[in-house]
Order: sequence, then structure tokens, then C-alpha cells
Amino acid sequence: MNFETYPFEKLNHLLESITPNQEFPPLSLTIGEPQFETPKFIRDALGEHSDLLNKYPKTAGESVLREGILQYLRNRFDLELGEEQIIPTFGTREVLFNFPQFLLFDIEHPVIVFPNPFYQIYEGAAKASRAEVIYLDLNEANHFQPVIDEAQLAKADLVILNSPNNPTSSVMTMEQMKQWVRLALKYDFVLLNDECYVDLYLNDPIPSLLNASIEAGNESFKNVLVINSISKRSSAPGLRSGFIAGDASILEAYMVYRTYVGCALPLPLQYTAAAAWADQAHVDLFREKYRKNFEVAKELLGVDAPEATFYIWLKVGDEIAFTKALYEKYNLKVLPGSFLGREGEGKGYVRLALVYEAEKTKEALERIKMCMGEINE
Repeated sequence: MNFETYPFEKLNHLLESITPNQEFPPLSLTIGEPQFETPKFIRDALGEHSDLLNKYPKTAGESVLREGILQYLRNRFDLELGEEQIIPTFGTREVLFNFPQFLLFDIEHPVIVFPNPFYQIYEGAAKASRAEVIYLDLNEANHFQPVIDEAQLAKADLVILNSPNNPTSSVMTMEQMKQWVRLALKYDFVLLNDECYVDLYLNDPIPSLLNASIEAGNESFKNVLVINSISKRSSAPGLRSGFIAGDASILEAYMVYRTYVGCALPLPLQYTAAAAWADQAHVDLFREKYRKNFEVAKELLGVDAPEATFYIWLKVGDEIAFTKALYEKYNLKVLPGSFLGREGEGKGYVRLALVYEAEKTKEALERIKMCMGEINE
């Protein structure tokens, strides 16, 4: 398989010959990894269940984890799902890579559709599935929202959406999501929304695609699935807890497939994740941190806060030259948007991950402001 080099490897290659200015301590806004301390109740739960390391975990997940996820869906989205409508997973990256391979395996000429720019696992899954890719280009002209071309969707087998979006921070409305649900039924493709940032809203709570499915009259979630992860919402990416939920008939077959994949979450992590999924109060505290970071960004860079995520999709002109200059002069790493897109999408932008406390975020953004000022002189 001929996989594209991962964006962070491309960045390392881009900067490898540059000696950064040592007058500034190194900082990086490249990776979407929360740098806040994982809440104590989550860390305590991990220690309390370490004795379970001597047991094999079930692929389907322990009942305590499944109930924790179901409780999260009830509390957060007012969704009453059955056990057959969820599968606990080892984060969401593995799902995004292996689910398309499972779903598309028996299709002679599979077609997968996803946003552009994108989280690179989507592309890797397409290559592993030998699938034709149709891009949903996200740019300033369409307000970074996926534009629907029904002639193309008629060929689709799997459509992956990502709202709230990485890297652009765009958020689809309920009406937009309902339209996608109707199209999934009309053209009989599977619709999967990557909702890993859905809890990082800054003001009003953001609904799930499952909520939109119900409002569109598709209460059984036929052809509709969502994935979510504890990594962003709980500042616990090392916990590796996620889930896929929705169409029970698809999940029943996918569950059989997963018994061969070997991605079951270790038991201590399952019990720990159950506690984290069931609690919302700690997420409110993290959202407040991100809100403060965006206030700093508004003050220093003049950019408005998005509805959700912790990303800024910053327009800079020549994103490669800007990334190199920022590293050389200010010892700060950012990710060029062109590394996240294809066919020209992402050019002219850099992605900033505001994953630090406000003080460190301010320091990083001040360097960006200085660099932009020098370039625009």
C-alpha cells in the first residue's frame, strides 16, 4: 500500500534544516493533544482497577463501559440507545481505518466520500479499501461546509463527515445534517460522522448526527453512524476510549469483524473510561479553558472564536514560507494547511491547536502576531 506521508512527518522534513531562534523557548501548536492534566477522578479510577490486568478484555466491552457510554448519550444528547446500537472501541482512529475496510470489502468498485482538507486516517482507509475518493472541498467560498453534489453521491458507498470539523472548526447545522441523513437513505450509502469535537462547543451544545437522524424520521438510524472519543473531551488521549453508535444491523456484522481485529480496551481502562464518559462536569471546565484561549486569539490576532473545537484555521498567505519563518525566528511550530488537504485545498492556511493553558497560548499567539506583522510590512 502506498500511503501518503503523515502531516507531522512532512513538517519535520520541512523544518529539519532550519535552526530555530534559541532566544525563544520551543513551543508547538501542531498536534490536537490537550495539554491539561487529566482529572483526578479519572486517574484514581485507573489506579483502583489496575488489578484487572490479569484478565483478557471482551471485544464487545464490559457492561460497565457500555452503560457509561449509554449514560453519556442520554445525558449529553437525550438519546436512548440500546446495547445493540453501540460498540466500545480503542479510541476512534482504529475505527476510521478499519471500518471502511470492513464495509467496502465486498464491493467491486467502492467509492468513499470525505471532506478536504481532512484527518489523514480517512485517506489511509480509502487506500486500504482500494476505494475511489470523492472530495467534499471545504473553503472560504462555501464557508467550509461540504457542498452536496447528488450526481456524485449517487455513486457513494460510504460518506464520512466531520462536524465539528478538523481542521477548519466549521460546524454543520441541524438542517444540514438532516439533509445528509435523507440523502443517505435516498442513495443508500452509509453516513458516518466523526464527532470527536462535539463536546468542545463554546456556547450552545451541538447536536449529534443521531439527533438529526431522529428529527429526519430515521429513528432506527438506518445507514447512519457516529463515532466519538474521550481524548478531547476529558483531556485523556492516552485512555484510548471511543465508540461507534447507530445502525444496529451494520454494527452487528462489524462486531463479528472486530473479534478478529484485536482492539479490545484493557479492563482497567474500560472501568476508568466508564467513569469519564458518565461525567459531564469536568468537560465544562475544559471548555472554559478553550473559551479563554479563543478570547486571547481574538485580542491578539483578531480572529473570531468558532462554535467548537480548539483549532484556529488561520489565513496567512504562503503557508509554507510562514511556517518556516515562524520556526526560524520564533521557535514555534504550526501545521501548514496544505499538508492536510489535496488538490490545492488548505493552501494559504495554517492550523493552530490551542491546547495549552491561557498563559502559554498567549505567548505562542504573540509570536505569531509578530511574525505576521513582519511578513506584512
